[in-house]
Amino acid sequence: MSEAPVVGDENGLIEVTEGEWAGWSRWQGDPFEERAGPFYEKELDDGTVVTAFRAERRHMNGAGFMHGGCLMTFADSAIFSIARHAMGGSHGVTLHLGADFLDPARVGELIEARGEVVRAGGKTVFVQGLVTADGRPVLRLDGIIRKVSGRRD
Repeated sequence: MSEAPVVGDENGLIEVTEGEWAGWSRWQGDPFEERAGPFYEKELDDGTVVTAFRAERRHMNGAGFMHGGCLMTFADSAIFSIARHAMGGSHGVTLHLGADFLDPARVGELIEARGEVVRAGGKTVFVQGLVTADGRPVLRLDGIIRKVSGRRD
C-alpha cells in the first residue's frame, strides 16, 4: 500500500495532496486507526462531513466480504468526524456504538459514511449515520460520544 503525500502536523487532521484522496484529509497520530485505514474525510459545501476508504483484501473476512470489525472500526472513526464541529475541539470517547449490518462490502468498493448530529449538549453528542459501499447501504449506525478533558498517554 503506498501512502498519499500529505500536508499537516504530526498529530491532527492533515490534507492529502495527491492520488485518489487528493482534496481529502485524514487524521494522523492514532496508531490503530492508521493501521486499520487510513480513513479519509472531507467537508462538503453544505457542511456535511463524508468519511471514506477504499476496501482492500486486508479488510476482508474468510468469506471474502468486509470483516464486521473493520466496518465497526470505520463507523467508530466516522462518528467523531461527523461530530467534529459539535465537539468544539474537545477529545472524546465512545460511550455507545450500535449498528445494523445491511449488506456485505467487497474488495475495491468505495466505503463512505455520512450522518448527522442528532443532539449535542454539555458533554454528550448523539450521532446517527449510514455507511455505503459504492453507494449501496451496508451499515446503519448510531453512536454516543462523551467529551473528555485532556489527552492521556
